Amino acid sequence: MPALPLDRRRFLATTALAGAVALTIAACGAGSTNASAMPMTTGMHPTSSPAMASMPTTSMPGMGSGAHDMAADDGLSAEASGLRFAPTSTTLPANEPDTFRFQIRGTDGIPITTFAPDQTKLMHLYLIRSDLTGFQHVHPTMAADGTWTANLAATPAGTYQVYTSFTAQIAGKDVPLVLSQPVTLPGTAATIAPAPASDTTTVDGYTLAVSTAGGMPMAGMTHTLIVTITRNGMPVTDLQPYLDTYAHLTAVHAGDLAFAHLHPQGKANGDHGGPTLSFAAELPRPGAWRLFLQFETAGTLHTAALTLNVG
Repeated sequence: MPALPLDRRRFLATTALAGAVALTIAACGAGSTNASAMPMTTGMHPTSSPAMASMPTTSMPGMGSGAHDMAADDGLSAEASGLRFAPTSTTLPANEPDTFRFQIRGTDGIPITTFAPDQTKLMHLYLIRSDLTGFQHVHPTMAADGTWTANLAATPAGTYQVYTSFTAQIAGKDVPLVLSQPVTLPGTAATIAPAPASDTTTVDGYTLAVSTAGGMPMAGMTHTLIVTITRNGMPVTDLQPYLDTYAHLTAVHAGDLAFAHLHPQGKANGDHGGPTLSFAAELPRPGAWRLFLQFETAGTLHTAALTLNVG
């Protein structure tokens, strides 16, 4: 029998790997909003002000919720499965709002213009600082020529990674991918110490407590993460739907910036989510993972961050 083409072998291998990651939010659900995250500082403290280190570009197994090309499974590749993430610029101005434009192109260089919704959006874009202290999650809009435009809030100087998460439709088939490029915001950038692992964090007056069944999560094993949200010591029960769920979780590995966009199962149902959200997640490699949990109340999107150690 003739050998399968390389792309086909990669697709089959990745399909087998994709079952390794699952995320279930224990909340009922239906509905969505168009809220997006603003830049944030995640409880870390500046220690000095040299130039930021270069963004890592190595690849290693990551995690995701769909069948990704092996080369892009960690989200650190700009090209996979015959598609390429092509930004118009890899430099952005620091400390002022700006737009970021890009295309997703095929091997022939022609922009792709057909995409399938992923959690109600055709494109998710993340701007994450290399020390994991800056985070934006926005939803770009596409022009007829396949050019996407993302509106970004004012962002401090430093080195960042821009991730695009999408499902392209090629020849009638869905191709889910996470592709990324490093970008630079010129200027003096403070080096910020990594945040210590903690089972609690606060944001906008809300307290989030995370517990892990069975102790420290171990790489390659499924663990249940339980997040409890309170305000002034009282359980929060008015979580609103955000992207068809009561919470959106993004994980980034502190060592190499490998990306994990964890899709929840099920939809939200009304403005009465919480106070407890349960996540069944398998983290594929050891080390520190920075978790960004987004939830909405009273029409306001909140982004909480904490660091989880994986053994």
